[in-house]
Amino acid sequence: MSNEGRSVLRGWSEQVDARARRVLRSSAGDNMVSRLGVADWLSLAALFWAWVGAVLFVQNEPNWGIVAVLVGFAFDKLDGYYAREHGSPSAFGRQIDSFIDIFTYLVSAALLYHVVVSPHAVASAVVGFVVIMFGGLRLIRHNDEGFFDEEGTSYYHGTTVVHTHAVVLANYFLFQFVPFWNGWVAGLTVVAVCPLMTSEYKAYKTDFAHTLVGVGGVVTIALCLALEFGYA
Repeated sequence: MSNEGRSVLRGWSEQVDARARRVLRSSAGDNMVSRLGVADWLSLAALFWAWVGAVLFVQNEPNWGIVAVLVGFAFDKLDGYYAREHGSPSAFGRQIDSFIDIFTYLVSAALLYHVVVSPHAVASAVVGFVVIMFGGLRLIRHNDEGFFDEEGTSYYHGTTVVHTHAVVLANYFLFQFVPFWNGWVAGLTVVAVCPLMTSEYKAYKTDFAHTLVGVGGVVTIALCLALEFGYA
């Protein structure tokens, strides 16, 4: 082998060794996982339940899937509460929370529509894309801008991914209980509300709003169990 060839081989070997050392340091604890706090692990618990819900949806178990996603929603609310109470909110945590919101609210909503309500694959493709596109843009804007404040009350710019998820849930129950409600009508209502996530609407964070969401979650679980066990 020529001197030039040996030099190239030695340089390549040194690069591989350097990368291997970085991987070793990372696996020893100097990595992203070591930065996770309690609130972040609560967020990851929300991701786990969102995934359980997705599996149940594709197995045609929508009622149990909705219940699983709502458990994820509870963990999602708990992580924010923990971070505020213990003084640990951070930009890093907000990015983790937004990443998980994609699966907890957007992907699960698109899957629920596709598996149960959609009348055609084209409707699933359009509705799912619109939900994830506008929802993703809304989360990106929130990461960039954060919360706004007006007279001591925080608010989001635009409706939230929770609002959009609630619209999909409402369409699921209308599809179950209202004879004339169909997948096309449901799809139009979902597509119509999605742009509101990137609008200038002010979604205030108030105790009343949190109470309303909690009551809505309990009612949703009750309706799912009634459907599952044949009481409705």
